[in-house]
Amino acid sequence: MKLLHIDSSISGEASASRQLTAAIVTALTEATPGLEVIRRDLDANPLPHLDSALLTTIRPSSPADSTTPAADRAAAVLDEFLDADIVVIGAPMYNFTIPSQLKAWIDRLIIAGKTFSYSEAGVKGLAGGKKVIVASSRGGLYAPGMPFAANDFQEPYLRAVFRFIGIEDIEIVRAEGIAFGPEHRAAAIQAALADVASIVAAPAPERIALTA
Repeated sequence: MKLLHIDSSISGEASASRQLTAAIVTALTEATPGLEVIRRDLDANPLPHLDSALLTTIRPSSPADSTTPAADRAAAVLDEFLDADIVVIGAPMYNFTIPSQLKAWIDRLIIAGKTFSYSEAGVKGLAGGKKVIVASSRGGLYAPGMPFAANDFQEPYLRAVFRFIGIEDIEIVRAEGIAFGPEHRAAAIQAALADVASIVAAPAPERIALTA
């Protein structure tokens, strides 16, 4: 069984989302004998944002386009995602949405013919059977029912992206209001860490159950 661990925070050791992903991965490793963990740090090793020059790395127009170093790197990112049974993603909220580093990674995943397909019947996700756990950290309060809930383009976006490619098993571990002061931050992180045990104890996704 494989776990893909993604971090995208640019805050280093002060990052709440990194603290949460580390706790989640540790708990899953302890609960799952033989779990293979692959880590990708999008701050330490960022993926370049897509531009006109890099478009052919995800949409090759000729065989030569798919054999460049940039195309090989994009293919490796997609393959490690497709090979994973569990994906743990550190996703802090920056300016009401996800870090651009995380968006660059997602742009290597949402590939027609690989993770989704179009037909006369509509869109079909091709990457189902995984469990995605998002470690979400936010400076303010954006949960449903909060005054600024309408400004949350972080968690709804991530849910939409992964559901689009067929993943329904999506869990959010959330530390919210961490900018309100040290005490509030500590309490928010502790509350989020308390949710980790229940998520780790949840049933494995269908793909894992079938291949165990």
